[in-house]
Amino acid sequence: MANDSPALTLGQALRQYLDARNAAMVTARASLGISDIDARALLFVVGNPGTRPTALREYLGITSAGVTTLIDRLVGRSLVRRDVDPTDRRVNRITATIDIADDPWSALNRFDDDFDVAVGAADQARVGDSVALLASLTAATVGARP
Repeated sequence: MANDSPALTLGQALRQYLDARNAAMVTARASLGISDIDARALLFVVGNPGTRPTALREYLGITSAGVTTLIDRLVGRSLVRRDVDPTDRRVNRITATIDIADDPWSALNRFDDDFDVAVGAADQARVGDSVALLASLTAATVGARP
């Protein structure tokens, strides 16, 4: 396959996007003084207010002890709070105490937000075709090997 084939070009473009997004996240995490797992946890909690530690553990793929330590660290930094579930007092609910839309925390979403603006300005028919193509290729790739 030649280096300028459409499949290779699409793969390269996707890897460039992932590299750029990763670089933006590394910069954001460094400026906020948080680790990768702290950032991933914080973004999950922001997107899922009142989440249970079990859901966070499953999302991150870490142990129960690991998620407890992680939540303790985020609570200690006043980034999240623990609330007792009103329907089951044995369960905690985790909620972010920061506003991800405000600086400095908005740095965690800046790349994605800027990308969404660029997508919004693009030809929407092409965007729709791209979404369908990426969804199809992702499904084919995920199911390609056991």
